Amino acid sequence: MTLTTREQTVQWINEGKVNSSKVMSKFGRLWLLCFLPGMVEGLGGGGLCHLMAKPVSGSVYQAGDVVIGGLFPVHVGAPQPELEFKNKKGNASCSILYQRAYRWLQTMAFAVEEINRNPALLPNLTLGYLAADTCLAEGTTLGAALAMVTGQEGSVSGRECGSAPEVPVIIGDARSSASIVVAQTLGVFEIPMVSYFASCACLSDRRRYPSFFRTVPSDAFQARGMARLLRLLGWSWVGLVSGDDDYGRIGVQMLLEELRGSGVCVAYHEVIPKTYLERKIRGIVDSIQESSANVVLTFAISMDAKALLKEVVRRNIIDIQWIVTEAWITDNTLSTPQNLPSLVGTIGFALRRADITGLGPFLTRLNPNLVSSDYDPFLTELWGELFGCTPNMDVTPLSQKQCSGTEGVVVGESLFADVSQLRVTYNVYKAVYAVANAIQDMLSCRPGEGPFNNGQCADVRRLQPSQILHYLKGVNFTTPVGEPVHFDQNGDPPASYDILNWHVNAEGKAEFAHVGHFVSSVGSHGQFLLNMEKVVWGGGKSNEVPSSVCSTPCPPGSWKAAQTGRPECCFDCVPCSEGEVSNQTGSVECIRCPERFWSNPTNTECIPQQIDFLSYNDTMGAVLSIISVAGATLTWATFATFFFYRKTPIVRANNSGLSFLLLLSLKLCFLCALAFIGRPVAWSCMLRHTLFGISFVLSISCLLSRTVVVLVAFRSTLPGENLMRYFGPAHQRLGISICTLVQVFICCLWLYLAPPRPAERLIRADQIPKILLECAMGSVTGFSLVLGYIGLLAFLCLLLAFLARKLPDNFNEAKLITFSMLVFCAVWVAFVPAYISSPGKYTVAVEIFAILASSYGLLICIFAPKCYIILLRPEKNTKKHLMSK
Repeated sequence: MTLTTREQTVQWINEGKVNSSKVMSKFGRLWLLCFLPGMVEGLGGGGLCHLMAKPVSGSVYQAGDVVIGGLFPVHVGAPQPELEFKNKKGNASCSILYQRAYRWLQTMAFAVEEINRNPALLPNLTLGYLAADTCLAEGTTLGAALAMVTGQEGSVSGRECGSAPEVPVIIGDARSSASIVVAQTLGVFEIPMVSYFASCACLSDRRRYPSFFRTVPSDAFQARGMARLLRLLGWSWVGLVSGDDDYGRIGVQMLLEELRGSGVCVAYHEVIPKTYLERKIRGIVDSIQESSANVVLTFAISMDAKALLKEVVRRNIIDIQWIVTEAWITDNTLSTPQNLPSLVGTIGFALRRADITGLGPFLTRLNPNLVSSDYDPFLTELWGELFGCTPNMDVTPLSQKQCSGTEGVVVGESLFADVSQLRVTYNVYKAVYAVANAIQDMLSCRPGEGPFNNGQCADVRRLQPSQILHYLKGVNFTTPVGEPVHFDQNGDPPASYDILNWHVNAEGKAEFAHVGHFVSSVGSHGQFLLNMEKVVWGGGKSNEVPSSVCSTPCPPGSWKAAQTGRPECCFDCVPCSEGEVSNQTGSVECIRCPERFWSNPTNTECIPQQIDFLSYNDTMGAVLSIISVAGATLTWATFATFFFYRKTPIVRANNSGLSFLLLLSLKLCFLCALAFIGRPVAWSCMLRHTLFGISFVLSISCLLSRTVVVLVAFRSTLPGENLMRYFGPAHQRLGISICTLVQVFICCLWLYLAPPRPAERLIRADQIPKILLECAMGSVTGFSLVLGYIGLLAFLCLLLAFLARKLPDNFNEAKLITFSMLVFCAVWVAFVPAYISSPGKYTVAVEIFAILASSYGLLICIFAPKCYIILLRPEKNTKKHLMSK
C-alpha cells in the first residue's frame, strides 16, 4: 500500500474505504490509531515513522525474496491486555504450549523449504516466511498481523514508510473470530489472507471480506452434513453446545437453518463461556443430563470442548452420542484413555486426511542445539515439555535439568510429531502452495499482457498485496499429494469431509475409524456415505443405533398432535377416528376413506365396507330356509293325506275343496318366506311382499269362508231359516275370490305407484359400519294397506269363529279356527314392535319368523287334529261320531 498524504488517508476513512465503525474491530481501530500518526508524520518527506507499540507474541523468521506471513496459536494462554494506556507495555509472553499448532507452524516452514528446492516452481525466486504466535486471542492475532505488514523496526524514514509491506500475504488464522478481526482490518488495504482452519460460514461474505481465502471448507457444508446425518439416523431430538465465539454462534446458526423443516428439533442450546467458570460449565452439563435428548452436537474449538468434557468425564456420563465438528474430532489431547469411557462412539466430521511425504523426517530433524533460540523461541519450550529439560544451561529454570543433547523427536511419540492424522496440517501445506502457485502465475506474465494498468505485470521484487490477491482468485493447481486445489467466487475450496468414529483399540487407546465421507461437489446436495456396520455408537454400543426422540414416532393408525408450547418433535399420538386411516409411521394427519370403504380395526387401511343382508349362507338364513321348506313339506304331506282320505267323513264334512285350497295357500305362505332370503333385487323386492300379502289373504279368506259356513250351517237348522242356499260351494269360492282380488288390486296399485326397490342403508354392527342391502317399501301406505287388509280379515275371522265356538258338534271346527286366529293375531301383534326395533338384516328375519310362525299356527291348529283322527284314530272318522253331541 502506498500512503500519500494525511488528507488522502483521512478521505479514505471518511469515504468508507476504511469503515472503522462497521468493518474493523476495536483492536483494528486501536492499531490504526497507533500506526497512522507515526506514518503520516513522515509523509512530508524526510521525517521518521515511529512504531508506537511492540508485539507481544514470539515469531520465527526465514528471509526470502518474498516473505509469507503465518499466524499460528502456538500458545493458548494470552497475556492480559493493557486497558489503561498510560505507559508502554513491555513484551509479554504467552503460556501453555499447543504442540499441534506448533506442528502447523513447522509445516509452513517445511512447505517453503520444499518449494524452494523445487526447480519447477518459482525458479530464481526464494520464498521466506515470518510465522508468529497468536496466543489464541483476537488482540494478539491482530497485533501480530499488523506487525507483519508494517515491519517491526523502531523507526523508518518517510521514504521507506511508503514502500510495499514486508509481508504481502498471510497464512492464517486458525480461529474464525480472529480471522474475522484481521480480515476486516487488512481487507481494506487488499492484503490477502489464506486461512487453514477458520471455517465460519460468515467469512464467505465477499462484500465484507474481499481478500479472504481458505483451504478449509465453510461450516455451511459441515452443517449440511450434520443435518443429513441426523435425518439418516432418525435423531429428531438433539442438544446443541457451542462456543462463545463466531465459530460457535454462526456454526449453530447455519445448522439451525439446515434443520428447519427437517423434523429435527433442538432440546436445548448451551454456550460455553470463554472464562470457563465452573458454575457455568456445571449448568451446561446439568442440561445435558436432565434432557431426554441422547444426541449432543458441538460447535466449539478444542479448548472450549476440553473445559466441557472435563466435567462430563468427572460425572461419568457415558450414555451420550456426541456429534462433533472438525475442530476437535482428531484432537489427541481430548481422546485420552481417561476420557474414552464418556467419548467412545463419538462421530465427527474431519477434514480430508493426507500423507505429506518428508514431513515426519523434517520434524525429527529439529533440535534446539542446532539453532539459536532467537531464530525459533518455541523449540526450547517444546524440548522442555517433551523431555523435561532445557538445552541452554543459562536459561534453565530451577525446576528443569539441562538436556544431555541426545534427546530427539520421534515420529508418533508426541502430539507435535504425530503425522497419522494430517488434516489441518495438510490445509497449512495447501495454503502455502496456493500462495506459491499464485506467485508462479504472476511470474508467467508477459510484459504488455499483464492484468494491471496498461498491461503491466507485477514486480515480484516490490510485490503489492493487491497483485497477489488478483492471482489468488484464479489459482488452480495440484498439490504434490495429488489433490486439485482452487477457490470459488467466495474464496472457499470444495468441501470434502471424512466421517470419523472414535473406537477403542486393544491397547485401550483411541482409534479414529473412518466410517464414511461427505463431498459437496458431487451432485446438487453432495455425496453422503456412512458405513453403519463399522460404527460404534455412544457408550461403546455396537448392536443398534441409539434413539433420540422427544416423542416415540406414532405408529400407523394414529396421527401426531402437537403439544402446546413445545417443539414440533414433541407430540401425542392420537388414534385415527373411525373411517380414517394412516398407513405410515409418524403421520401428521389421518385420511378419510373413500365412499363404500371403511377403516379396518387398526385404522391402517381402508377396506371395502361389509355388505350385509340375510343370505342363505348365514346361519340364520339357513335355519329359516329349512323351517320354511319343512313347513311347505309338512303342508304337502297334509295335502296328500287329505287327498288320500278324501272320501272319509272328516274330510268331506269340512268341504274338502276349501281344505285343499287352504293347504295350497299355506304352502305358498311357507314358500314366500324364501323370497325374503338372498340379495335383494328388483324382482325379489316386488315379489316378496305381494306374494306374502296375497297368499295370506287367500288363507284367511278360506278360513273366513269356512267359519261363515259353519256358523250359518248351525243357525239354519232353526225353524224358518234357510240361509245355506246363499253359502254353497260356488258362493264360497266367489267370496274367497273377491277377498283375494281386493288384495291383488292393492298390490298392483302399490307396485304401479311406488313399488318396493333395492336400497342401501349404512348401519353399525359391532361398532363397524356396514352397508345393509334391503328392500325399501317404496310406499309405506301401500305396505300398511296390505297388512291392514290382512289384519281386517283375520279380526273378522276371529270374531266369527269366537261366536261359533260353542255350537253343538262333536268336532267343532270353529274352535280350531278360533285358536288358529288367536295364534295368528298374537304373532302379528308382536311382529310390529319387534320389526321396528330389530337392526339390519334382523328386520327381515323378524318378518320371516312372523310369516312362518303364523303359517305353522294355521297349519297345526286347523289340520293337526284332523290328521290325528285320520291316521291314529280312524274309528272316530265316521259320520255318526262327527254328528254326535
